[in-house]
Amino acid sequence: MPAPVAKLLVVCGQTGTGKTSLAFYLADILGGELVSADSRQVFKKLDIGTGKDLLKSSRYDRKGFYDVGGIKIWGYDLVDPKREFSVGRYLKFAQKAIKDITRVKKLPILVGGTGLYIKGVVDGIPTAFVPRNPVLRKNLERKTPEALFEILAQLDPIRAGSLNQSDKANPRRLIRGIEIASWSMEKTHKPLKILAPKKARSVLFIGLTVPKDVLAARIDKRVAQRVKQGLELEIKKLLMLGVKWQHQSMSSLGYRQWRDYFLGTRTRKEAIDSWRNEEKRYAKRQLTWFKKDKRICWFDISKEDYVKNVEEMVKKWYNTKRDQKS
Repeated sequence: MPAPVAKLLVVCGQTGTGKTSLAFYLADILGGELVSADSRQVFKKLDIGTGKDLLKSSRYDRKGFYDVGGIKIWGYDLVDPKREFSVGRYLKFAQKAIKDITRVKKLPILVGGTGLYIKGVVDGIPTAFVPRNPVLRKNLERKTPEALFEILAQLDPIRAGSLNQSDKANPRRLIRGIEIASWSMEKTHKPLKILAPKKARSVLFIGLTVPKDVLAARIDKRVAQRVKQGLELEIKKLLMLGVKWQHQSMSSLGYRQWRDYFLGTRTRKEAIDSWRNEEKRYAKRQLTWFKKDKRICWFDISKEDYVKNVEEMVKKWYNTKRDQKS
């Protein structure tokens, strides 16, 4: 008899909807392990602002996971905050982690709100492995976002036209787009392979959402809680360790909004208000991204029985011995 198809559970959706808490609950009842799909949680020492929410008893293993109350979560603290971290590097790590989890007969649960990470793990992204071009980056680093967008529009008008306002104002993403477009125009390199699961998998997508007003209140509460936990001091310690505002880690949501405060050109209240507003705009962009994926089964967390409904769906899917390819 053929072996059962390997399975992967994805818990995704907007920030502030309790994705990680739900994933831990499902891992506990099904015997699973989590793989974080959050582009900010990969950085060491960025703990409060990224919402790692680890227990004091949590211990880190060099293989790349924390043990949180007996359940492993992979993908935290993968890189020093002074270093760059690419989508390609994440995909290599995540695929190995999923393979290791499956090998010990546990259910891998990919959880997070970074849509590109999730897409890369499930479907593969060939451009994730386009090599860096240091010379090109050096030539572009002083250009304004407007100038960078114009260059990208000339090289790849389709990609440029697909960017939202946030991407158009992000020099790092624009430079990466130019780098990919320039690489694609060359004819001397070999085609890239898409890094996707080698074996067929049954993938179940659980998406969490909530009415806009409820989410706004949850985001306000969470921002206030993280300020109270000491995010300002965490940032101060990062700066004392030599982490600069221009490092990729400090461009993370919840950190970059404090830059002008530390430079003395913005009040503390203005920094917190800016962060709160950016979180809400980010949640809107997340929903736009995930709604395009018709594989996602959506659950409103404001409904009293949503956890029960999710559990029933996941158990039915997970306990099916033989699945069709997803």
